[in-house]
Amino acid sequence: MNLQQLEYIVALEEQQHFVRAAEACFVTQPTLSAMIQKLEEELGCLIFDRGKQPVRPTEEGIRIIAQARKILHEVNSLKEIAHEKGDELKGSLRIAIIPTLAPYLLPLFLKQFTQAHPLVNLHIQELTTEEILSRLERDSLDAGILATPSKHAGMHEAPLFYEPFYVYAGKHATLPDKEFLLAEDLDLDQLWLLEEGHCLRTQVMRLCELKKQGHASLGLQYASGSIESLIRMVDAYDGLTILPELAVIDWDQKRKKRLHHFAAPVPEREISLVTYRKGNKQRLYDALRLSILSNIPDSLKLQASGEVIGI
Repeated sequence: MNLQQLEYIVALEEQQHFVRAAEACFVTQPTLSAMIQKLEEELGCLIFDRGKQPVRPTEEGIRIIAQARKILHEVNSLKEIAHEKGDELKGSLRIAIIPTLAPYLLPLFLKQFTQAHPLVNLHIQELTTEEILSRLERDSLDAGILATPSKHAGMHEAPLFYEPFYVYAGKHATLPDKEFLLAEDLDLDQLWLLEEGHCLRTQVMRLCELKKQGHASLGLQYASGSIESLIRMVDAYDGLTILPELAVIDWDQKRKKRLHHFAAPVPEREISLVTYRKGNKQRLYDALRLSILSNIPDSLKLQASGEVIGI
């Protein structure tokens, strides 16, 4: 038995497919399959039920994989202790960020962080909130950047900033002739939403109390997978949507004229750096948090003053 075999069974449990697991481990599929089979022979039990698609662990396999995760976590902790020597940061950091934030936040700080800490190996991916929380709990991620509070036991949430929401309206959308809008001013028949699984969709629905009113009033049943697609749909078919500040902060003045402010208290989302296990990566977390806070717009560095809409 070796650590490589433990990494392979963890990868296969996550990917649920031999080819994808092999790609994630940077080995060939036959190599991964053979190594897992050798581990099963050594332990005297099947870890995976190969007769099911997607591939699932057996009852014994679930317990074995859980223990493998603990072993790999402790091994990584040893490596981090070794990296703690000296002033220069070293090590690896596996980060996930929600898709409604990634295209706007990452370009602000990522270059500065990698230049300041060239010995830190970053692995970044876009995932939904639920997937991030699940992977943090399974120790397949070190940190997540997402909207909080998550209301998930065991998570440590360090707020980064509070991001206000705006109403974005098509050229022929109907809105009251007033400077500041209330949620009840929005015509739900004109409202465009992100697809299921995005926390921003949940926040907008909560803000507009759509859960109470049901979906029947929403008109065209289209849900976009990204903020940029949502904006294009509003441009093409009119209507309304609700956007976070980072998505619009670089717009020119002509386009910003189609943004409408909410009345105080302005609804906003809390964005936090979320971790799960206490380990030896606190210096890395602190450096990441400092890099983000140093590079976001000044308007987001202010204390929260509005209505925070949780996920």
